[in-house]
Amino acid sequence: MKLGVTLRNMGVQSTPQTLLACAQIAEEAGCDSLWITDHIAIPPDDAEGSGGRYLDTLTTLAWLGGATTSIRLGSGVLILPYRAMLPTAKQIATVQEVTNCRLLMGVGIGWMDPEFRALGIDRHQRGRVSDATLTFFNDCFANDEVTLNGQTFLFKPRPPKPPLLIGGRAPHALQRAVALGDGWLPMARNAAQIAPDVSTYRQMAADAGRDEPMVVVMTRLPDGPEAVDAAAQYAELGVDELVVTVGYQDPVEFRDGLQVLLGTLGKAAG
Repeated sequence: MKLGVTLRNMGVQSTPQTLLACAQIAEEAGCDSLWITDHIAIPPDDAEGSGGRYLDTLTTLAWLGGATTSIRLGSGVLILPYRAMLPTAKQIATVQEVTNCRLLMGVGIGWMDPEFRALGIDRHQRGRVSDATLTFFNDCFANDEVTLNGQTFLFKPRPPKPPLLIGGRAPHALQRAVALGDGWLPMARNAAQIAPDVSTYRQMAADAGRDEPMVVVMTRLPDGPEAVDAAAQYAELGVDELVVTVGYQDPVEFRDGLQVLLGTLGKAAG
């Protein structure tokens, strides 16, 4: 089971210096991936913890890709209805190209009413819009020539498609992952919470004739030795990658917390 870590692209920790240092620390520590989140219009009454400051997801991943060499770069998750399909497909292809195919595209349909309101988008259409966007993404990465709005055009560069990991809860996220994605990206408090849904998802994928689907889980492991048992339970579920949160205010605290976590898990592996 691979191990990723979340970085804060929001709040006081999202300065270029802190974000860059933490990305390089994660890579040097041997983490398989780093992940950032997506918000674009936080209202003043919901800004606790971030102050409303969020760096753009794809732009930030491209920048971090240029400052790292091997760690994979994840969005956890990019909200599809917020963005026009074609420019976003071009951005994704560009980030995938310039980072030597290190992108992991976690995507979701969104939930925050004020953001939809600020964008002038009907929140109730988010599922339909997301499905259309995913269909278009798959088309773009499968063909040099793509048609949209009656116009055929060349979609280049066309690097290998990054995995499209569908965020959200059962049943809708599972249905979307089987039909249009390459994996499921749930958030979970513990392995037991998602165990039935993981089984259901795999059966749905098998029934649809899909290849073995990816399961990447975002979680926060308990402190101390209990982290070992918690991680082992995810591994027993067959989770492909565990993305963990390490609390920090600065790069030193991030490095120390990550070293403790990796040391704890490493002892179990040994």
